[in-house]
Amino acid sequence: MTPYVVQDYYPDKIAVCYGCGRHNTDGLQIQTVWDGLEGVCRFTPKARHSAYPGIVYGGLLANLIDCHSIGTAVGAMYQSEGRRPGSEPPIVCVTANLNVDYLQPTPLGPQLTLRARVEALQNHKAVVVCAVYTPDQNCRARGRVVAVRVPQEKFT
Repeated sequence: MTPYVVQDYYPDKIAVCYGCGRHNTDGLQIQTVWDGLEGVCRFTPKARHSAYPGIVYGGLLANLIDCHSIGTAVGAMYQSEGRRPGSEPPIVCVTANLNVDYLQPTPLGPQLTLRARVEALQNHKAVVVCAVYTPDQNCRARGRVVAVRVPQEKFT
C-alpha cells in the first residue's frame, strides 16, 4: 500500500479540528501518514507549546496523541473495508476515550515522532495505542484512544 496522509481525505465540512483540521489555519495541522500497518506523525513543538522553559505542555502531547490516533483509526477502517481513502461514504471518527501516560518530560525544540497502531478493530470502533518519541528514540508519552465511527447522517 502507498502511504498517504489520512487528514487529506477528511470531508471539507469537518476538516476544522484544532488539532488535525487542514482548514483550521490557527490549529496544529497534525498529519497522520498511514502505511497499512501504523500511523506516523511528525511534529515540532514551538515556544508557544511550552509548559515551562524547555518543556512541552502536556496538553499538547495529549492533543497530538488524540488526533493522530483518530487518524490512524480512520486509515485502518478504510483498509479493513477494502476501500480507498476518501471513497464514499466517508469514514469519520471521534474520541470516546483518551488515556495518556507521561513517562518523562518532553523537551521543547526537537521534532517529535508519534507512532500509532490499532490494537483492536470492530465495525464502528477502534482501540489505538500511540507513543511519542524524541529523535533519540526515547519514549516520552504513551496513549490509548478509543475511536468511534460517527454515523454519516451526523455530519452530512
